[in-house]
Amino acid sequence: MNQEWRSKIRLRQGDLTGAPVDAIVNAANNDLMLGGGVAGAIRAKGGPSIQAECNAIGRIALGEAAITGAGWLKARHVIHAASMRLGESTSEENLRRSTRNSLKLAAENSLKSIAFPAIGTGIAGFPIERCAQVMLEEVRDHLKQSTTLELVEFVLFDQNSLHIFEKALASMKDS
Repeated sequence: MNQEWRSKIRLRQGDLTGAPVDAIVNAANNDLMLGGGVAGAIRAKGGPSIQAECNAIGRIALGEAAITGAGWLKARHVIHAASMRLGESTSEENLRRSTRNSLKLAAENSLKSIAFPAIGTGIAGFPIERCAQVMLEEVRDHLKQSTTLELVEFVLFDQNSLHIFEKALASMKDS
């Protein structure tokens, strides 16, 4: 069994907006409006250029992803994973597709590192245990293919979320 994909995943507690990676992922709505939660933190710390670029892109389909610059953040890009409509919740299908499309977009842009939050578990109300399973499955499947990504980091807000992701990763099978 090839477990090489595991060596490319890092889990840690911290502030996603300070991650020194090529791209951080925003838990976005499909209108690409940077409101509260992760998106609000990205807007506050990254400056107005990120929302301006989102406005230029406009609305994207649920489950899709879009890439912008990262303004004043350490990362060079923000990938906006549209897992919900503004004011609504995240579905498992939209979480899965937006995670997959974020990874695909990173590889299409020749990025080597990406950092994700636990998408959909804040404002959008998606259960964190299921989020960890779904997102890690998509990352595993992506890393088992040819990709430019050498590091996929999950930067979790609190110790409990980190523990849930660690437990989910430890229990994952190779396929």
